[in-house]
Amino acid sequence: MPDRQLSRALLAAGGLDELVAREAPALRLLTDAERRRSLDQALAARPPGDAWLFAYGSLIWNPTVHVVERRNARVEGWHRTFCLSTIAGRGTKDRPGLMLGLDEGGSCQGIAYRLAEEGLEGELELLWRREMLAAAYIPRWIDLLDEDGRRFGGAIAFTIDRTGDHYAGGLADEMVVERLATATGSLGRAADYLFQTRDGLRACGMPDAELERLAAAVEAFQASA
Repeated sequence: MPDRQLSRALLAAGGLDELVAREAPALRLLTDAERRRSLDQALAARPPGDAWLFAYGSLIWNPTVHVVERRNARVEGWHRTFCLSTIAGRGTKDRPGLMLGLDEGGSCQGIAYRLAEEGLEGELELLWRREMLAAAYIPRWIDLLDEDGRRFGGAIAFTIDRTGDHYAGGLADEMVVERLATATGSLGRAADYLFQTRDGLRACGMPDAELERLAAAVEAFQASA
């Protein structure tokens, strides 16, 4: 199945909600009011300075929001890992996929996007339609560090909710590889999500050793299937 790229138009029209509701009718999606409350809470907690977004997964290669600056960045206290189970988009109920989340501990390199003040809430509303589809993430502000370890801003980051039903941290490596290699949904293959994130990080000059290892293992699994 070819990938169906998420777009601004699809998100603005509520198309992602409709797509997931058709694919997984039992999955509870957040209401518009719940998303608005979450966004209002995030805006109330915003630190002084410019508003940034930290991208560690698909936002690297398909941000969908308008940005005015892009920088490589590192965050401390969080690491990128396939810890989000999905039964829609990149998986199904019978063959769930996995997606990336920021989980506690370690550090993570990714892309920092600076958002313009003009129209900021509109861009964040689009972002919430994408990332806060269900109650899988906890949005929070985290410090962005440059290559010398100096803080240059605060960014919204979507960290995994460890208490939620979608959390899949601690899976055996064999299970992670199998789910990534075999799961497919209406947005495409879980494997392609992995490969595109790996390639996006390579293109930014910061290859991720764990994603490189997983991608090689998934490719080997698929070749032997």
